[in-house]
Amino acid sequence: MPGGIPYIIANEAAERFSFYGMKAALAIFLANYLGVLGGANLSESQATSYVSYFNGAVYLTPLLGALIADTFFGKYRTIMTLSIVYCLGHLCLAFMGVGGVVQLWLLAGLGMIALGAGGIKPCVSAHVGDQFGKSNQYLLPKIFNIFYFSINAGAVISNLSIPWILKWYGPHWAFGIPGVLMALATLCFWMGRRKFIHVPAQGASFLKELFSKEGLIVAGKLMLLFYVFVSMFWCLFDQTATTLVFQAEKMDLQILGIELLPSQIQAFNPFLILVLIPLFTFVIYPKVGALVKLTPLRKIGAGFFLMVLSFAIISWAQEAIDRGETPSVAWQLLAYLIFTTAEILISIVCLEFAYTQAMPKMKSFIMSLFLLSVFVGNAMTGLINDYIRIPETKAPQEYREFTPPAQLVTEFFLQHKKLPSELEISANGPSGHPVTYQLLHAGAARLSSAGPDGELKTKDDFNTHITVKKNEADESGTWLFEEKKKKGLLEQNDDSNPLKIANVIGGGTKLEGATYFWFFTGLMAAVAILFIPFSLFYKEKTYLQS
Repeated sequence: MPGGIPYIIANEAAERFSFYGMKAALAIFLANYLGVLGGANLSESQATSYVSYFNGAVYLTPLLGALIADTFFGKYRTIMTLSIVYCLGHLCLAFMGVGGVVQLWLLAGLGMIALGAGGIKPCVSAHVGDQFGKSNQYLLPKIFNIFYFSINAGAVISNLSIPWILKWYGPHWAFGIPGVLMALATLCFWMGRRKFIHVPAQGASFLKELFSKEGLIVAGKLMLLFYVFVSMFWCLFDQTATTLVFQAEKMDLQILGIELLPSQIQAFNPFLILVLIPLFTFVIYPKVGALVKLTPLRKIGAGFFLMVLSFAIISWAQEAIDRGETPSVAWQLLAYLIFTTAEILISIVCLEFAYTQAMPKMKSFIMSLFLLSVFVGNAMTGLINDYIRIPETKAPQEYREFTPPAQLVTEFFLQHKKLPSELEISANGPSGHPVTYQLLHAGAARLSSAGPDGELKTKDDFNTHITVKKNEADESGTWLFEEKKKKGLLEQNDDSNPLKIANVIGGGTKLEGATYFWFFTGLMAAVAILFIPFSLFYKEKTYLQS
């Protein structure tokens, strides 16, 4: 291996610890901890949207980083400069709440992390490939597997440790420690400066090659692959940091006698990467390759169909939750095994494919086009969650006084220590429409009654959330269940954990429960089927430096 490789690998492992550690804590922080620092906690749907938009921004800025690197500064100087911005972003998150300021620190931190983390991405990936030429190109598949291995070595440690640190030591430490790791990553990269093969910025010749007939054809073909097909994979996959965390909160989190935190489940993905990459490199690819030619596009296509299967399992698990059951998180872990296999077949292969299919002066730029597919996927997730969310506000006083149906559920809960799976309610709502009962999961239920037009969307709608929590409700009027309820420790006369009831207007989403996950499963299935004719007509052409 070239002499600069160890410095790149060490840099990538530490940088990925910092990014995935921060990201592992972000959704839970926005939903449960933001109010502790003086902000306002977000709903699960809002947190999903915001984390998706942030993740999308991280994969939009690679385009800027690639243009700066290929046109002006070269990859090394671009990486060093943006890494410092990256470190400052972590520093801002660590200082959230200082001086009573929360939102400013949060937005500044996430903004600088999006610019730094995204800006260096295409440069680092292309910089790895630059260390190799035609004489040792046979090592490219191996080095991109090692590169991806280092990414997940950092991620598995941070995904396990940072949620635990957030729970026991608070957000300052949870966001501060990733900042320290990013500083170490920057130092590692600087130490390798005299070992690297430096490919200088191409200036105007880059633009000439990009806008040539061949350059436009190369970019056009890859953009179709990345944005029509690969982006849908990211639309589903990156929900591991949002909707799958919220799903895990409603599952039995005990595995082999150990109770995990919901956000720690994400660590299973990078852990599996560490196991599966050697398995694929040394066993599966050689064995299957002896029977059938394993082209990059065939690997990607297989990954799409595996992604469909994984989200079908997640949807089935959610159906059990919707019935009021508490399924084992092992079902989610099975889905993790399948879509991590899909990640190896799609993400790693696309990294190598983006490098080899790019013309010599366009390597960082084409790599940024691939990373932009993550932005497109996350933007889709954010927009869908914004569209399906039904805004929630407190009901007028006259509706809050309408509580007989809610009292029936309260009495059932206090007697049986659980919410009913079915309950016939004969009372009518404020507008004269019948009250319906919906069990959301084992710890929450919703009573609803339509407005005058017969739909749940007007100011006259009646919507009651019944859940258990030790503290007072937040301003949105939604009550979440406290952990004692899950363990069955809530006593009938325990004044410190009263059953709270509130009537609110709106709330919930247009895709409730399993319907949400089945929707994304269907989208992925359509993309996987459409990819078959696309891959048959795609013509590959490899470009490598001498």
